[in-house]
Amino acid sequence: MRKHAGWIAGTAAAALVAAGAITYALAEDGGSGATTPSADSADAGFARDMAVHHQQAVEMSYIVRDRTEDEEVRRLAYDIAQTQANQRGMLLGWLDLWGLPKVSSDAPMTWMGMGDMASGKDGALMPGMATDTELKKLETLSGKQAEVFYLQLMTDHHKGGVHMAEGCAAKCTVGVEKRLAQGMVDAQESEIELMAGMLKERGAEARP
Repeated sequence: MRKHAGWIAGTAAAALVAAGAITYALAEDGGSGATTPSADSADAGFARDMAVHHQQAVEMSYIVRDRTEDEEVRRLAYDIAQTQANQRGMLLGWLDLWGLPKVSSDAPMTWMGMGDMASGKDGALMPGMATDTELKKLETLSGKQAEVFYLQLMTDHHKGGVHMAEGCAAKCTVGVEKRLAQGMVDAQESEIELMAGMLKERGAEARP
């Protein structure tokens, strides 16, 4: 097992602790502040968009777990899949709690003032998301090639996710959601650093 395995295990444990803390906070304040967010608020926009963003990360992680036997990559993929699936459930749960739709006619990222950006090209709806072509390519690779491509895709994905989460941390008004967003920033920046090391071990680097 490579030297990063302990870090990955620690990240997984930290994610479980964070999820528990967020769940407790949600139960404590009902997932809302003094007023329920509106459908066009940053709180609702982030919840909708990040749920979609997270779903692709989960999909990519399960793909690579079937394409490699490398324990380090499989542990990381499992950690990302479980963490982001849990967070996605929270985001969609808040929309239910607020009585707001899970989809919107507005373009993705409208809540960040980026609704006019080019989106939807080959399935990449938001910054950092992989295209349909890239997902299909990942499904054809195996071993080291699959590991490197997954780490590159997930690094891009995390960078886009960090940008979105920073937007919520600045613009959202619901306390527990702002804390979740900041937690995403911290965790994904750490994982970007981790993945840079994993790529280097495999003679590769993140995409420009």
